[in-house]
Amino acid sequence: MQNNSAKDDSDEMEIISSEHNGTVHDTKNEDSGDIHRAEENQKSNIDPNLYLYDDDLATRPHISTFISSIANYENTIPAATDPDAKPPQPSARMGTLIGVFLPCIQNIFGVILFIRLTWVVGTAGAVCGFLIVLTCCCVTMLTAISMSAIATNGVVPAGGSYFMISRSLGPEFGGAVGMLFYTGTTLAAAMYIVGAVEIVLTYMAPWASIFGDFTKDADAMYNNFRVYGTVLLIFMGLIVFVGVKFVNKFATVALACVILSIIAVYVGIFDNIHGNEKLYMCVLGKRLLKDIPIDNCTKDDSFMRDIYCPNNKCDDYYLNNNVSKVKGIKGLASGVFYDNVWPSFLEKGQFISYGRDSIDIENIDNESYNQIMADITTTFTLLIGIFFPSVTGIMAGSNRSGDLADAQKSIPIGTICAILTTSTVYLSSVLFFAGTVDNLLLRDKFGQSIGGKLVVANIAWPNQWVILIGSFLSTLGAGLQSLTGAPRLLQAIARDEIIPFLAPFAKSSNRGEPTRALLLTIVICQCGILLGNVDLLAPLLSMFFLMCYGFVNLACAVQTLLRTPNWRPRFKFYHWSLSLIGLTLCISVMIMTSWYFALIALSMAIVIYKYIEYRGAEKEWGDGIRGMALTAARFSLLRLEEGPPHTKNWRPQILVLSKLNDNLLPKYRKIFSFATQLKAGKGLTICVSVLKGDHTKIANKAVDAKSTLRKYMTDEKVKGFCDILVAQQIGEGLSSVIQTIGLGGMKPNTVIIGWPYSWRQEGRNSWRTFIQTVRTVAACHMALMVPKGINFYPESNHKIGGNIDIWWIVHDGGLLMLLPFLLKQHRTWRNCKLRIFTVAQIEDNSIQMKKDLKTFLYHLRIEADVEVVEMNNSDISAYTYERTLMMEQRNQMLRALGLNKKENSKVESHNDEKRNSVDSDAPEETDAPETTSSKDESTEKADSKFKSNVKPDEFNVRRMHTAIKLNEVIVEKSQDAQLVIMNLPGPPREVRAERESNYMEFLEVLTEGLEKVLMVRGGGREVITIYS
Repeated sequence: MQNNSAKDDSDEMEIISSEHNGTVHDTKNEDSGDIHRAEENQKSNIDPNLYLYDDDLATRPHISTFISSIANYENTIPAATDPDAKPPQPSARMGTLIGVFLPCIQNIFGVILFIRLTWVVGTAGAVCGFLIVLTCCCVTMLTAISMSAIATNGVVPAGGSYFMISRSLGPEFGGAVGMLFYTGTTLAAAMYIVGAVEIVLTYMAPWASIFGDFTKDADAMYNNFRVYGTVLLIFMGLIVFVGVKFVNKFATVALACVILSIIAVYVGIFDNIHGNEKLYMCVLGKRLLKDIPIDNCTKDDSFMRDIYCPNNKCDDYYLNNNVSKVKGIKGLASGVFYDNVWPSFLEKGQFISYGRDSIDIENIDNESYNQIMADITTTFTLLIGIFFPSVTGIMAGSNRSGDLADAQKSIPIGTICAILTTSTVYLSSVLFFAGTVDNLLLRDKFGQSIGGKLVVANIAWPNQWVILIGSFLSTLGAGLQSLTGAPRLLQAIARDEIIPFLAPFAKSSNRGEPTRALLLTIVICQCGILLGNVDLLAPLLSMFFLMCYGFVNLACAVQTLLRTPNWRPRFKFYHWSLSLIGLTLCISVMIMTSWYFALIALSMAIVIYKYIEYRGAEKEWGDGIRGMALTAARFSLLRLEEGPPHTKNWRPQILVLSKLNDNLLPKYRKIFSFATQLKAGKGLTICVSVLKGDHTKIANKAVDAKSTLRKYMTDEKVKGFCDILVAQQIGEGLSSVIQTIGLGGMKPNTVIIGWPYSWRQEGRNSWRTFIQTVRTVAACHMALMVPKGINFYPESNHKIGGNIDIWWIVHDGGLLMLLPFLLKQHRTWRNCKLRIFTVAQIEDNSIQMKKDLKTFLYHLRIEADVEVVEMNNSDISAYTYERTLMMEQRNQMLRALGLNKKENSKVESHNDEKRNSVDSDAPEETDAPETTSSKDESTEKADSKFKSNVKPDEFNVRRMHTAIKLNEVIVEKSQDAQLVIMNLPGPPREVRAERESNYMEFLEVLTEGLEKVLMVRGGGREVITIYS
């Protein structure tokens, strides 16, 4: 009977009954005895408690192995070492203060603070000046919030805004922003150099002018700046080329100078609270005069008369007004603040004077004599552009992320604290300057009324040289930092190979320095120096920084609104609306400050963007909106086809295999709810059912089934598509669906199939279809999810609380980490907490393993409780042997009764025609027909025979031991969890009915006693990353 049965059922292996030690043998079992022993020898090092996952451990590492390698991640490039040399000491990791806060302070405080802030306050007044500073500080604060979100979304290697933008918005935006940031940094170096020359020539050594008295001629002053600026640029370029170590050491000196200078200013303000008698100005009527010694500041003095009465013909304004001496530093107690409240904007060529009377400010006779005039036309927006470079430098911390001990903590705290500190200094300085210094002196840009002295320096304590030397050294240091950083940024862009014509600048010198990039930087910097005027350079470089900051805000807003799975910033105090406000502010300030400079920066960004895009883009125009939409869709699909998505962009594109009942209705509606919750309304979902039969005969049923499937998807708010496939064999139909569904880059990468609950029933092959589907999914390198207990899963309109427990046994790409995070994005699971359990092997250090796992989760920006479970290497229990014996007895009985299957198939044929909807979801529990009495009799005989003869196979006993032990621990820890997510063990490699049936039994034992289980198997690629 058994031999006949084997011939009748092609799916069953050949059975030969033989008496050998009282045991019934399978010929393949005999042949595979040596195979089993060989496998046992190869896998002797596998923990007995994890034997069920032995096939997976060959390609998927155990968690302890994976975690130990990830937790010790270093994102700095290791230097070349001598193999014979002693191992170097571990590099010191910087904290928030040294690594982020102080570098940001140094980069934010700059030359504008010392040589232009008093002029901005005097021209704009206390109110408008406060608004100017506040607007600039708001731009950088909002940008810092967006930057903190991006910088804490994984490990950010050095690269600042370029790295963050290029990895968030793509190479086109990244290349454009990178070049803008490079240009801005280079022009900042030019501004620092011109500012340093201005400090020396105007306030320290005016005798060094080589173009005559520059106080009489502005062009002479700017020519001096150009010549000395070029010399200083060459000198600083040589320093950067020869000794970068000197630049880094000098940075500390420059920082100390900045801090001491600011402290000296504050002390001086309160030291001169009642003013001082050291500084007086000469005023004619209401106009401010220059080059007049205080002793000669009287109307009757011949010095004054010779100036205003040449050829015995006196100036009318001189005749009609008196000359007076005015104290320059009046002090906070004087009430001068009220004179400096309102703005005093002037046009170029107007006189600096008290009030707004035209007779005082207009140059009617076109004779300036020695009265101080405005050298540029001033407006509120222009002053924003001039002051804005004073608040740049917020990227200094993110550029050093590779040297930080905890970048995700230090960058947000250090950057935001630095901005708050500098903003406090700037805003308080506006008020203090307005309350201390006379209005005319504040508006005297170059201090000509007080003998060419720096206003801020004369406020400071103990004397002006503290500020002069400090501001010069700090400005020089800032220029060196810019000349050091800009070439490296250009080299980083060139090495990314997104802008081909920059390829020559990717090379380094023998010392590892970007020499070629440095030469180009010096050339561009020289172009900026040739402008010769800080007031022209400041608005220009402001454009480039504003564009850069605008793109940072855009990147954060786009990532937040798209809700990409990889967008998990550890910094939580951000919102897309704040990023959009920051972007709007950047654009508004650009346009208001200088629309033509804004056009230059914007045109440069567009040209670079289109150039990068042009390399691979294809342009095509259709007629009409639909034609354009189809062209855009075609273009996007072709772009997606270029290669697999980056790990950061991976998201589950779901294929749901849904079973239909006899009425062509989806049997498990909640599988759609689960897909919706998993997608949170984002991404692609395709729902497919397979009907058994001939398409030519049941085409109408297929149409009706598709309509029903669409209705269920609509009711459950599933965003996606549905389809029905008619096939002669269910397994082949499912295989075809999995292999061919989707289009180009929009092919599903994740399959959801239901658990075959009735797999134990005789006459049902649902477990064959299930395992065949699992193998097909694995062969297609797709991820697989098997929800068990789907009827107990929550509805999409419900909110639940509790725990989502992840049992992480083997690492299969991080899908187990990503799925609960995606579920928590849906309001149904949002209030649940994550708990991650992993099993320690005998040789593992569970304490270190827990620490490493916490570090890994920290880098992943996932908040979860961690527990490492230590499973004792206990002996295999009698219950395990008994359970294994029962499993094998069942297999032997089913094979012994195989003869009846041919007869039973006739009985079932009527039901099979009636039941056309079959797939890998849970089969109907009432499908198995009642067996005949003859079958029952034979079952009893076979049962009594096998109970006395069958011994459990040791290979099966070990796997059963794993399933039982793991199940005991999981039930103990997670019985009350809202959802248990665990690794799905791989199916048996041998295509044998007995092994496959045993596999189903192992899974059943593994999940016993758990109400809601999600078994997950990765597709063989990483889907989650610690990188930004």
